[in-house]
Amino acid sequence: MLRGRGKTLYNADAEWDRFRPNWYQRRHYRSVRDDDRRILTHTRDHFAAHAPGEGAVGLDVGPGPNLYPALAMLPFCSRVDLIEYSSTNVQWLQRRAAGLEADDGEDWAPFWAVLAENAAYAERGGDQPLRQVADKVVVTPGSVFDLPEAQWDVGTMFFVACSISSEVDEFYEAVRCFLHALRPGAPFAAAFMIGSDGYQVDGVEFPAVRVGQTMIEEAIRDMAGDAKVIPIPSGGGDPLRDGVEMALALGLRAG
Repeated sequence: MLRGRGKTLYNADAEWDRFRPNWYQRRHYRSVRDDDRRILTHTRDHFAAHAPGEGAVGLDVGPGPNLYPALAMLPFCSRVDLIEYSSTNVQWLQRRAAGLEADDGEDWAPFWAVLAENAAYAERGGDQPLRQVADKVVVTPGSVFDLPEAQWDVGTMFFVACSISSEVDEFYEAVRCFLHALRPGAPFAAAFMIGSDGYQVDGVEFPAVRVGQTMIEEAIRDMAGDAKVIPIPSGGGDPLRDGVEMALALGLRAG
């Protein structure tokens, strides 16, 4: 439920076109937080160990103004599809995919530097992360609930399933749709907020489901092989939101 409210807010009810990507990026991705670093490190090593074959196509569902999940896939892909529901986020992402200048205070190089600590990234990635975005990323308006099945070779979904609705069934459905969109054997990384009741973006409220590690494990159990859910301590003493932690699910899409 939304904080301070006693009603369920479904995904279709939220005001996604009022999402403010510049505000969100400056607040959450102006620098590499300790929790970001942990997520990037685990995701990086998982993808490097299970790199898809030549010509692979990646999927990032609901990126909003967060480019680091896409950066984690780019060295292994000929194309990365960003599927985003909010029109304001779509416009923000399209500017990046068009190679336009980043906004004031926006710098993805430190995030790329974490990825490049792994030799597989350092050898394939170069030193200009936004150039890679412009070369390989395709932005498409769309919903996690409408993804076609078995179309992508590697995938990410960061802070989406838990943060688009306050309805538990929609959380499980979002995870199912994401995993079904991947081909058998595809490596994936999915990040979640733990214990969130909702959040604000520049004064506009958005919903969340209060999930825990057991719920995440249940959501991926039947569709993922070699899967694990890793607790991510929030912020190294500087939590992103009071009482909220994170978790990262890594695995391979079951066959």
